[in-house]
Amino acid sequence: MKRSTINRIIKDTIHFVESRSLALPPFAYWGVEEWRRAGADDRELTDNMLGWDITDFGCGDFEKIGLTIFTFRNGNFYRKDEYPKPYAEKLLLVGDGQILPYHYHWSKMEDIINRGGGDLLLTLWNSTEEDFKDVSGGRSGKKGEFAAIDVNVSVDGRRITVPAGGQLVLKPGQSITLMPGQYHMWQGVPGTGPVMLFEVSTCNDDTIDNRFHTAGERLPVIEEDEEPQYLLFKDYPQYVRI
Repeated sequence: MKRSTINRIIKDTIHFVESRSLALPPFAYWGVEEWRRAGADDRELTDNMLGWDITDFGCGDFEKIGLTIFTFRNGNFYRKDEYPKPYAEKLLLVGDGQILPYHYHWSKMEDIINRGGGDLLLTLWNSTEEDFKDVSGGRSGKKGEFAAIDVNVSVDGRRITVPAGGQLVLKPGQSITLMPGQYHMWQGVPGTGPVMLFEVSTCNDDTIDNRFHTAGERLPVIEEDEEPQYLLFKDYPQYVRI
């Protein structure tokens, strides 16, 4: 992805959420100089991957396949004594018609909440037992496998059974609980507008806890065609010295 595209996406996201009276924390607006001035008291931001996260999953067409994420809070798999928080909270912005490709998580349980805007269409499968045991994360080159069995989920606290490969729509105000091993793909329903989702989950590490079915890289390779106006969490090692 081009840095200019990432800069534009973050600007557009800030405008979108502010137009809906959602206040973001100060570090959402930090530029490179603010991040360079970050000190020891700010380590939780970098250690736990808080902040912006933009990806096109290696497809090269963000408007078609991609996701915009802002992580407000997160625990830490590896440093639980220092960061005992067992939960995470994220903003997920899905464009009109934009697709999130099939994936599941080995460890993370998550609630996906439609907080406003358009409708979200989800397609669900279970993973096979063999697929769920494949801890390579798809890096082995093997494609993930779907299980031809019903998927049991909770929608607004109500238990629902969805046939394998079945679909459901989350309208504004609705939510779904997804368990580890449940493949999910979603799309902002075309014509209904951008979808503002929130994710409330157990703490997670997006560098290791995503099993994709066929998608490319989770974190983007960035073409630096202009200076960054904001940083992604993957930029922190390059710019932040704490």
